[in-house]
Amino acid sequence: MTIIIGLVTVFGLVFGGFMLSGGNMEIVLHALPFEGMMIGGASLGSFIMANSFGMAKKSAGGILKSVKGNKWKAKDYTDLLNLMFELSRLYKTKGILALDEHIENPEASPIFSKYPKIQKEHFATDLIVDSFRMIAMQFDDAFQMEEVINRKLKKHHHEVLAPAGALQTVSDGLPAIGIVAAVLGVIKTMASIDQPPAVLGLMIGGALVGTFLGVFLAYCMVSPVSARLKQIEDEDAAFYNVIRDIIVAMVAGHSPNICVEIGRGSIPTSMQPGFAEVETAQRELALAA
Repeated sequence: MTIIIGLVTVFGLVFGGFMLSGGNMEIVLHALPFEGMMIGGASLGSFIMANSFGMAKKSAGGILKSVKGNKWKAKDYTDLLNLMFELSRLYKTKGILALDEHIENPEASPIFSKYPKIQKEHFATDLIVDSFRMIAMQFDDAFQMEEVINRKLKKHHHEVLAPAGALQTVSDGLPAIGIVAAVLGVIKTMASIDQPPAVLGLMIGGALVGTFLGVFLAYCMVSPVSARLKQIEDEDAAFYNVIRDIIVAMVAGHSPNICVEIGRGSIPTSMQPGFAEVETAQRELALAA
């Protein structure tokens, strides 16, 4: 939503200011299709050369994600705490064998099924079940467990940030591509040097649209989208940090309530549920079990 508001503000104030100052939009609109074809074509072609088709697809998805916003909301963090409480409580009271059906088949697990959004997110689910599998294989050193999970999180974060990096590369190249389009316009103008000044003025104005378009697209559209996507991925990474902290606390031998409280402390402040809210949910889950 902030992307849309920002775009409306940029277009309204930039072009509104241009017209209010006496600028003629006719020159811009006349040159825009041709300059846009050159700049857009060069940007798209260089993007395709620099990236695989898989990365191109992820980048398109990243643009949509920058518009939609964060994947994980406040309710999802509360659901995560409840899910981890149920799993850690089952492990603490009945042992690792009691978790077998939930670890080996989370898609059919009655516990995971209570939280469908988390259940459908492969990385979150895999991180949880793989950690419990390691515990089942007696990997019970809290420091080593934290190190292993951190490596997984670092790898995942590097992968999800790749589309933002690809878009930023396009943004970095757009001003220079705009100059290429402008130079071509100047070459065309020089070939018509015998025309009247009014005609030459229109042709030079059209060529300068290329420079404007390259800079405008880079700094007012592509770069902000890339920055917003990176911000979203950084914020969503906190969700997996909560899983790590609870798993490590559990391996260290803490009670389910303490493990969940440690995880709650890792939740971003704007989405963090209160202590009383979490405690009430835990009590209800314990009674339901």
